[in-house]
Amino acid sequence: MDKNMLGDLDNLPEEDKMKMAAMIDQLQIRDSLRMYNSLVERCFTDCVDSFRRKTLDKQEETCVRRCAEKFLKHSMRVGLRFSELNQGAPTPD
Repeated sequence: MDKNMLGDLDNLPEEDKMKMAAMIDQLQIRDSLRMYNSLVERCFTDCVDSFRRKTLDKQEETCVRRCAEKFLKHSMRVGLRFSELNQGAPTPD
């Protein structure tokens, strides 16, 4: 976890800092799982038309690959944009 995330919590007792760090880690894991589940659901719904066989056919495989790439590129771009906006935000003093 990023130490800067807890920068404003320096006045807390060490035990509370550890609890906050654990809570932030859990939230990050939950958000990662949500993003993964959203990716799987979206690409499966868009790309898989039938259950003719165990494996994906060439067209479905290509669609899933493109869908996943688009989703991940979009997520990275949103994260970068959020970071850019967050850096320009005024800090409370």
